[in-house]
Amino acid sequence: MIKEQPELDIVLHFLKSINIQVIEKELTEPTFLPGLLLGPDVIYIDYSRLLYAGDILHEAGHIAVTLPSCRKLIGTDKMNLDWPTQGDEIAAILWSFAALSHLGLSPEFVFHKNGYKGNSQWFIENFTNKNFIGLPLLQWFKMASRDEEISKYGSAPFPTMLHWLRPE
Repeated sequence: MIKEQPELDIVLHFLKSINIQVIEKELTEPTFLPGLLLGPDVIYIDYSRLLYAGDILHEAGHIAVTLPSCRKLIGTDKMNLDWPTQGDEIAAILWSFAALSHLGLSPEFVFHKNGYKGNSQWFIENFTNKNFIGLPLLQWFKMASRDEEISKYGSAPFPTMLHWLRPE
């Protein structure tokens, strides 16, 4: 049972520490990922339907890379219809890699064999070989350091994050 996985406690504690709210809720409507639904600044989880605990980190990535002024609109009819964009998607994927690295979890926790349209292994190989597809987006969002900032200010390179939540 997913609720008994030790990684789940690690993830939930982390999300709480970065101010991403998680609420347990019975989800009766179909959802993109089983057992998960995003709302205004919140992830709703139906543990009876959740298949992969790592999917929580990916969904958290969507909240994290969204502008603060738009986070409160997630899951409402006021949110842009094109959200998340393809850029948001790749940023959320890379954010989830940074999160699992920070938490000491294996890449397979998020990039499980049944995820990412069969491309999980491709993401694992690229990210573990430091080919961080989407990093310029996280840098542009001011969530990760740019190379010149690393050398000038001594900030740590990715997968260390400057900010877990995108600033305005």
